[in-house]
Parts: sequence; structure tokens; C-alpha cells
Amino acid sequence: MSDDDSGGRENLRMPDDDEVFAEVTNMLGANRVAVRCADGTERTARIPGRMQKRIWIREGDIVLVEPWDWQDEKADVTWRYEKAEADQLREEGHIQ
Repeated sequence: MSDDDSGGRENLRMPDDDEVFAEVTNMLGANRVAVRCADGTERTARIPGRMQKRIWIREGDIVLVEPWDWQDEKADVTWRYEKAEADQLREEGHIQ
């Protein structure tokens, strides 16, 4: 067991007022993914250019999305959690 696996709580990025937790359910191509948000809404989320080459997003990943004001079924991905971070969010009851 390495030092960073000692069970200590990491400070995770939490959603801002206009962001919600979501799980990636389907890769749609063209920098878009289908997500199931914590508020129960299925949305099509866009992966912004600053994330496309640096962060790989796969089905089952937990992400933060920012729903569009003018079109509720669409959103932008703002953050992706690592697997260990997603597990910690589940343990703390933030997501199912």
C-alpha cells in the first residue's frame, strides 16, 4: 500500500452553483457524450476544446457538467473525476 492510499480524505472539487454531478452513459462522437445527471435529467454534454486532448473521458466516468441556461437537455463538461475520487464521492454520499 502506497502512502497516498492510506485512506486519507482528499479535497475534491465540488460542484459550483450551476454545476451538477453526472455519469457518462454513452460516447456520441464529435466531442459529445450522453450523461445522466444527479438531478435525474439525461443530457447531451459537450467536451470543451481545453479538455479534448488532455483528459480522456470514457463511459462510466463521473464528471461535472454545467447545464445550458437556454436549452436544458444540453450541457458542457467542466471536470472529470479519477476513479478513486469517484469512489470517495460515493462513500461520502454525494453520488449514487
